[in-house]
Amino acid sequence: MILAFDGSSIDGSAYSDVVRLARHSPGWLDDTVSAWSTYGLVVFALLAAFGWWRARRSGAVAAVTALAVPVVVVVAYGVDAVVKLAVREDRPCQSLHVRTLEACPAPGDWSFPSNHAAIAAAAAVALVFVSRRLGSAAVVAASAMGASRVWVGAHYPHDVLAGLVVGALVALVAMLAARRQSETLARWLAARRLGALLLTS
Repeated sequence: MILAFDGSSIDGSAYSDVVRLARHSPGWLDDTVSAWSTYGLVVFALLAAFGWWRARRSGAVAAVTALAVPVVVVVAYGVDAVVKLAVREDRPCQSLHVRTLEACPAPGDWSFPSNHAAIAAAAAVALVFVSRRLGSAAVVAASAMGASRVWVGAHYPHDVLAGLVVGALVALVAMLAARRQSETLARWLAARRLGALLLTS
């Protein structure tokens, strides 16, 4: 039997308040938040693609920085997954036995930190290095993603905050490193056929 951490003592009451509010909210609002919680990560992929398309016009180095965004997001997801396995916190819907908008995951699908929040935060911070305007929009979207995960009942608030921190820190460190190596990476890619296709306007 796997022993799991019960995070309800941290902010279980706040979680319950949010879930209760969601249950008594208009159907259109719950449907909108649920759709964003489920499919909103696609928006970050579209922002990253748009950022890369625009960066190509500024040269190979800018394009390499933009191309680093999806790589950084994957790294952030990996780090978040490792933390999940280390902490092994039960989902709040399992610990508190509440009815939520999103179906309660099976035991062993750990809650801390939130993968969605980590991915969204990593994309947002990475996009700041590509375009401040895109990055600002992504930061707002990442905050909305984090809030939506509590609203649908998938995570405690502390799960979301931790996910945002993990994603943001990983992206910050990785993008600073990528920026220092961007000229070298640009030359490496430019010497290859695929690089010529990606890095020219």
